[in-house]
Amino acid sequence: MNTPQTWFALQTRPRSERKIDFLLRQKGYECLAPTYRQKRKWSDRIVEIEAPLFPTYIFCCLSSSALGKVVSTPGVIRIVGFGGRPAEVAAEEIEALQHLVESNCLREPWRYIPEGTHVVVENGPMAGVQGIICQDADHKRLVISVTLLQRSVAVRLEETTRISIITVPGINNCGRDAESDLAIRLLRRN
Repeated sequence: MNTPQTWFALQTRPRSERKIDFLLRQKGYECLAPTYRQKRKWSDRIVEIEAPLFPTYIFCCLSSSALGKVVSTPGVIRIVGFGGRPAEVAAEEIEALQHLVESNCLREPWRYIPEGTHVVVENGPMAGVQGIICQDADHKRLVISVTLLQRSVAVRLEETTRISIITVPGINNCGRDAESDLAIRLLRRN
């Protein structure tokens, strides 16, 4: 019998994400431990390292019958959940992170943004991914959030990237705020 598998967030010991990812893959589980390139300054040089986008967390796809086996893996603290019950990570959020890992886009951890102008990327390496648009003086970014962890990732978009505003059920998209105005200006430029 084929049991349904869903994605869960696993809390890990600090700096154990790679090791746990390796151990769980050896056990036959599908895992996701997204990283980004970070520059670190040492006394005599600057080096670029791979750092986890979600420190002390990895994502694992498994069935409810395998929860105990995963928790018994050395370095796994717990499966993230509420009231003693594991909580699933939304499939759309995992798909966006998988798409991000497969692309070579510049990415970095970002502050959690629960609300904003929701957009979908129409072209380029992130085509089809939904998120919230954010722009600073230099760059346009797509912010992808993991609601369960209350954490986000920002992906730097190229100037030629086209985006379109999407309507999210339950959010009033008629009222315009500063972020909506920004998104509309960005769309008009493209």
